[in-house]
Amino acid sequence: MEETPVLSAVADGVLTLTLNRPQRLNAMNNALIEAMNRELARARDDPAIRAVLLTGTGRGFCAGADLSGGGTVDSAAREPPDLGANMDRIFNPMIRAMRELPKPIVGAINGVAAGGGANFALACDIVLAARSARFDQAFVRISLIPDLGGTWFLPHLVGDARGRALAMLGTSLTAEEAGRMGMVWQVVDDGELMDEAGKLARRLATGPTLSYAAIKRAIDAASTNTLDQQLDLERDGQRMLGRSADCREGVAAFLAKRPAQFRGQ
Repeated sequence: MEETPVLSAVADGVLTLTLNRPQRLNAMNNALIEAMNRELARARDDPAIRAVLLTGTGRGFCAGADLSGGGTVDSAAREPPDLGANMDRIFNPMIRAMRELPKPIVGAINGVAAGGGANFALACDIVLAARSARFDQAFVRISLIPDLGGTWFLPHLVGDARGRALAMLGTSLTAEEAGRMGMVWQVVDDGELMDEAGKLARRLATGPTLSYAAIKRAIDAASTNTLDQQLDLERDGQRMLGRSADCREGVAAFLAKRPAQFRGQ
């Protein structure tokens, strides 16, 4: 019997999700994605959860889609699979849920993040990578297109020229190279990854959750908005946030020269 595909634990306002198929380098099968979708819905609906930390068990974060029999792609099947149907059913809803989650997601990328696993990592709001991590756009090697948002994330993070080259050449990047290109926030020693990611997630969990949600919406909208549209979006966001209890607390704490006690309200 296979292990639980995603381990979950809540502490200090942080929901830690650990991909748990180490015998397959946490390759994604339907059960793993369905579990992720359940956990993201839980994170959305539970006010006690104020940040999410995503990582993987073992020596890799995620090796992409499981290409073995019983995985998301079965090369031995009699008929070519309809990959788009599965994308619509569970994979794309997961990426949308991550980007729309009104709470921050920290990715702690340990080891390989290949194919869909690389773009799964890039869907997080803030990405920390172990020094041994690798980001590998492997799709072209099996005649596929980057998915899980890869064709959107890559040019937005590293620019059009680099994004096209990474996708078309199937290039593998070290953590340091990914950091220099702007794909990750910070590269840390392997032994420090979870400590640093945990500290960051706990910091976010005590922060102004409504502000984080508004920042996520605004930054995602900026790529298609005109400046005028973005100014209007910022205006509406400030109007909403200015009426929040957290904003009042933040201003009061600033004036009193004390740490703010945000409650996500």
